[in-house]
Amino acid sequence: MHSSHLLLEEPIRMASILEPSKPSFFPAMTKIVGTLGPKSRSVEVISGCLKAGMSVARFDFSWGDPEYHQETLETLKNAVKNTKKLCAVMLDTVGAEMQVVNKSEKAISLQADAFVVLTPHHDQEATSELLPINFDGLSKAVKKGDTIFVGQYLFTGSETTSVWLEVSEVKGEDVVCVCKNSATLAGSLFTLHASQVHIELPTLSDRDKEVISTWGVQNKIDFLSLSYTRHAEDVRQAREFLSKTGDLSQTQIFAKIENVEGLNHFDEILQEADGIILSRGNLGIDLPPEKVFLFQKAALYKCNMAGKPAVLTRVVDSMTDNLRPTRAEATDVANAVLDGSDAILLGAETLRGLYPVETISIVGKICSEAEKVFNQDLYFKRTVKYVGEPMTHLESIASSAVRAAIKVKASVIICFTSSGRAARLIAKYRPTMPVLSVVIPRLKTNQLKWSFTGAFEARQSLIVRGLFPMLADPRHPAESTNATNESVLKVALDHGKVSGVIKSHDRVVVCQKVGDASVVKIIELED
Repeated sequence: MHSSHLLLEEPIRMASILEPSKPSFFPAMTKIVGTLGPKSRSVEVISGCLKAGMSVARFDFSWGDPEYHQETLETLKNAVKNTKKLCAVMLDTVGAEMQVVNKSEKAISLQADAFVVLTPHHDQEATSELLPINFDGLSKAVKKGDTIFVGQYLFTGSETTSVWLEVSEVKGEDVVCVCKNSATLAGSLFTLHASQVHIELPTLSDRDKEVISTWGVQNKIDFLSLSYTRHAEDVRQAREFLSKTGDLSQTQIFAKIENVEGLNHFDEILQEADGIILSRGNLGIDLPPEKVFLFQKAALYKCNMAGKPAVLTRVVDSMTDNLRPTRAEATDVANAVLDGSDAILLGAETLRGLYPVETISIVGKICSEAEKVFNQDLYFKRTVKYVGEPMTHLESIASSAVRAAIKVKASVIICFTSSGRAARLIAKYRPTMPVLSVVIPRLKTNQLKWSFTGAFEARQSLIVRGLFPMLADPRHPAESTNATNESVLKVALDHGKVSGVIKSHDRVVVCQKVGDASVVKIIELED
């Protein structure tokens, strides 16, 4: 929440701003989540997205059937093999989303100041006077003067595709509204959002549960994005459901904060969830526009201090149809990084946008530039102060590793981990260099078969800023003798050299367990 997040050398030479940046192996420390859909489901495009910097693929189940998403996922697996770039999978639920049903798919023109009726009777045809919706409790939830938004892709700012309605009166089950702007709604489904109104719909719908227990289990999803999270109880119920469902007890739950209810219960939700997604499209409707930036900064600060990944949505909407972002969007991406965001989530821009690969590439470049002027020193001091004393054993090791790496100007921090927790804690202190998280698989058994853990933990670090995973050989346990650790370290160093992160004479900080002790050591590389 403090200013001076920006680190600029005094006096600032304006000409230096235009000097080209050094190329690096990683497009940026900040991660990019791409939503896959009609314009991004060929091997060529997905491979391009991975090379440009996408590390998490999001599958949005508010449209499309499981078969469609399965085809896209199979293509993603091929692209991962071709590019040799790891990618995690995120399943995004529909949640408590109200929708207008337009069976005929004919375009509907609405005129400013005209009246339109929202009705729960699905069997009726959608017209410019009548819009059938999938929820029969709207008339009980709203009152005269309330605001309702309807649009296909929820208000990308282009108000010709979304309409703003004001409730004029409630007639039995129907809600009569007056249109505040003219718009044309096209397609079969439009999202409907009632501003600052509590909607009695479950956060995890029956359809969501069915998709998770079939598609989710079959594909061992890494992340569940829980749409419309309003209370900590929503996250607890989702976790209970996952723990009973196939092999999904390791799946991380990211609570998607979309409205004022989620904002009011933010602290409890953050405690329960594994990470947070700030869904700024819906938040921008539910919150007064002048308050959006304040919630963004406060929420990101809280996530950073808790050491939980924070993901921001809706940054370069205009790139859905254009090759360049607007000035405001470019600045917005940079500010997201300076505010402490772990990842940027692209929705329509990659799902149906004309330039998915270029969008990821440009967002990555902006993130990379912002990271160079991120005031790490101030951030580190603030985080240490927030954590307080006495620190836990792990927290103290993590902060010491980061401090040592900065003091000796190390090119990389290598962390051996099996649960991924140690590596995430190091990343929490936002070191200026990449953290190579060497995930050591663990062998486990259910008395019937052997299985290795590790792949989940490796992929789940793909959403954390500055964390880059590699899977180690399972024959090398994480807490073992010096000899095996040395051989794993050699593999990690070779990996770093090949990827161009480590050069000869560089210093590297290594964080590992030897027996019961945690060790941070600094090594200087020979030729």
